[in-house]
This record gives sequence, structure tokens and C-alpha cells, in this order.
Amino acid sequence: MHKNSLNQPIGFPLHDWQACEHPRGSHMQGRLCALEPIDRDRHSLELFEAFSHDLDDHNWTYLPYGPFANLAELQSWVDATCLGDDPCFFTIIDLDSGKAVGVASYLRIAPATGVIEVGHIHFSPLIQGSAISTEAMYLMMKLVFEELGYRRYEWKCDALNEPSCAAAKRLGFEFEGICRQATMN
Repeated sequence: MHKNSLNQPIGFPLHDWQACEHPRGSHMQGRLCALEPIDRDRHSLELFEAFSHDLDDHNWTYLPYGPFANLAELQSWVDATCLGDDPCFFTIIDLDSGKAVGVASYLRIAPATGVIEVGHIHFSPLIQGSAISTEAMYLMMKLVFEELGYRRYEWKCDALNEPSCAAAKRLGFEFEGICRQATMN
């Protein structure tokens, strides 16, 4: 156990730590999918069409936006939510079809401390539970750890969102606790 000069227990030292780069503008390429920064004009129609495969809108339950009744609503959401630096949104492209089939973002981006969160994950029914969805999450993790040098990667989800909790566990995330009354639906 490491201790400071007052003999108090502290975390392990990070020798030669340097701040990480921000993930903005990154492109990720896999065997099944690619992730690219979201582009309102290039991706909106394909995302709207992919999301429309969710016939009862149950995929939107745990997100603070959507479903979108029409393309203009989705484009307004992209303009208002997806074009900044934090959250930093990416569109998931199915390489077989060449079409946008989902989104995910980095958020709570803290390059100085090397901590980043993945969130706003919305896979259309076209890729839910598929190898594409797994590869998309792998590519995002690979970018932050291997290329950008982050030391912590977080995934938070509603404790009642069983599919998201199961996905996080399957991908190797560890349960660290429940943040009570953190959000409202």
C-alpha cells in the first residue's frame, strides 16, 4: 500500500503520467463495422431508417431522447446533442451494407486524468446482439486504451436496463455500484 508523507494510504503512483488526447475526429475500422464521427447530412436518413426497425420503440426507454417521429426530429437531435466535443458521437457503419446502423459516444472525457466513459449507445435492431455491436464496442475500447492512452473506461447504465447491464458484463466491465437518483426519465 502506498502512503503519503503523513502516512495516509493513497492510490498507486502514476510515474511519468501525461494527459491523453481527445478522441474527436477519430475513425475506427474493423472487419464488420466502422465508426466515424457523426455527420448530420451523411448519417441522419440511414439512422432514422435503421431505428425505425424498432416497431414498439422499446429501445428508447432508457435514453433521455427519442424515439424520433420523423427525420427532421432526428436531425434536430443530432444538431443539439451530437456535434460537440463532449459527448463525442460516432456513427456505426455496417461494412456489408455500407449503411449507418447505430450510434455511440464518449462522454465525461477527462484527458488530464485519463478517464473516459462510453454512453448514448443506441444500436438499431439491425445489429443488436450481433458481432457488429461487439466489434463496435471493442473498437471504441481499443482506441482509448491503445491509441489515446486512457487508463479508465466507464460504462454507466440504468440498473433496470437489463440488456445494457448484461452487455457491459459480457464486455468485461465490473459492477462498481448504483448511483441513486442520478437521472430522471
